[in-house]
Amino acid sequence: MELICESDNLNDYLLELNEVDYSNPKIKRKSDELFNPNQTEIEKAKVAFKFVRDQISHSWDIQSNRVTCNASEVLDFKEGICYAKSHLLASLLRSQGIPTGFCYQRLMLFDTPEKGYCIHALNAIFIKSLNKWIRVDARGNKRGIDAQFSIEEEKLAFHINEELDEKDYPVIYVKPHPKTVAVLEEHANALEMYINHLPESL
Repeated sequence: MELICESDNLNDYLLELNEVDYSNPKIKRKSDELFNPNQTEIEKAKVAFKFVRDQISHSWDIQSNRVTCNASEVLDFKEGICYAKSHLLASLLRSQGIPTGFCYQRLMLFDTPEKGYCIHALNAIFIKSLNKWIRVDARGNKRGIDAQFSIEEEKLAFHINEELDEKDYPVIYVKPHPKTVAVLEEHANALEMYINHLPESL
């Protein structure tokens, strides 16, 4: 699939946003822990990806009711659904001057179409030394999910089944999609939100 940038200006993928609040002292402290001047951009991207994938729990996986949204909040509580985790990864990388955007997939919520669909969030990172965007999915690995950082072949958490009406959206968004932000802002119980209120399409 050919990725499509929402903006041709790479600086737009460095913007600080309400959800990507990398000036927050908590984000700054974590950035100082994770990164150093000797790391290449690829090393920084991999370190940040692994941190968010492995050290920030997915709310559904741990059956937590807590809803997090802004990157600093996700970092503080160390949990969030894929939307929230994508905010944190973008925040960490944008703090290092690495352009990072938001990508989405339409997936079956569980194991059959009858159980409904949901929008799933992941990130795209621009690697300047390679002059290309790569997509990574830091939702968190578990049985049946093995997402990895790869600059060559995509190794995402989920494979799209178009025959079952799943979809890969090609756009790399500058900001988190309004539908995904709205659902986080409008609900107080992550499990109930996950089962009943995630958007089904963009």
